[in-house]
Amino acid sequence: MLILGIETSCDETGIALFDDTHGIVSHAVYSQVEIHAEYGGVVPELASRDHVRKTLPLIKQTIVEAGVKLTDVDGIAYTAGPGLVGALLVGSSIARSLAFALDVPALGIHHMEGHLLSPMLDDNPPTMPFLALLVSGGHTMLVNVEGLGCYEILGESLDDAAGEAFDKVAKMLGLGYPGGPAVEKLAKLGTPGRFRFPRPMTNRPGLDFSFSGLKTYTLNTLNEHQNDPSVAADVAHAFVEAVVDTFLIKCTRAIKQTGLSALVVSGGVSANQQLRLGLSDLGKKLGVTVHYPRFEFCTDNGAMIAYAGYRRLSASAGEPLAYKVRPRWPLNLLQPPPT
Repeated sequence: MLILGIETSCDETGIALFDDTHGIVSHAVYSQVEIHAEYGGVVPELASRDHVRKTLPLIKQTIVEAGVKLTDVDGIAYTAGPGLVGALLVGSSIARSLAFALDVPALGIHHMEGHLLSPMLDDNPPTMPFLALLVSGGHTMLVNVEGLGCYEILGESLDDAAGEAFDKVAKMLGLGYPGGPAVEKLAKLGTPGRFRFPRPMTNRPGLDFSFSGLKTYTLNTLNEHQNDPSVAADVAHAFVEAVVDTFLIKCTRAIKQTGLSALVVSGGVSANQQLRLGLSDLGKKLGVTVHYPRFEFCTDNGAMIAYAGYRRLSASAGEPLAYKVRPRWPLNLLQPPPT
């Protein structure tokens, strides 16, 4: 079974082919970072236009690199939400048109389910049930994953997601967009212990997150030391340390609450090295195995959509020709595929 995956939820155009025997046989990602960098964030209209330009050429490239024909495709999976509505419409309309022309099933995939399943593409994939920490540009949540489509959200961000907080702190520091890698790089140059930032919502019970107060604290610290040329690296270090510690505290609570023995960490922020080191140490301490996607599959990509599509299309006949994108789509509204 050969599945074409199309991801166009935000500022990356991702295309992949998943084969049920050989796994990912070809994939390509085009990033719009240079387009949006001068604006300090994603401009929805520019994102949509660039998806129009890049999606079909990337599909052709992926098909050629896989050494197959377009007519060999058995099904098409595309991101139906959540995301930017214009960007989602580009991918979904192309996917539906191709599916109609090829007379194969097509299926809209939840973007966060794609991230959640991305570690399944690893050589040593986790088995369900497991606890998942999803940390992307637009979402931060802890999920009890009982099975495919059976998701209980244990906690989520009440304001900005972690990725958004990284982007905004990067802007404060004059580092540009995207913020995550830039802040992490600068943090490595900082002096440990000079500043200690608050670990938000860790002094109360529960598994929800909040990063707005941490952003304000970061800005206030920068303003108080604006004449100190070394403050930027020290602030970046303290900010990253606070975010990572917050995740460690919340994951510890969630592991103890659920009794699960496996933790999946995925989404763009899962590429953060300090977070990976901290969670790996936590896993050893608590006797929990920690799984991550390959670095190339941390950010948005077509491989995770192709794999999620395979898991669902292998158990169903796809959806009707008419399609609907969902800019907002709660993960816990998903259902398991029919048995």
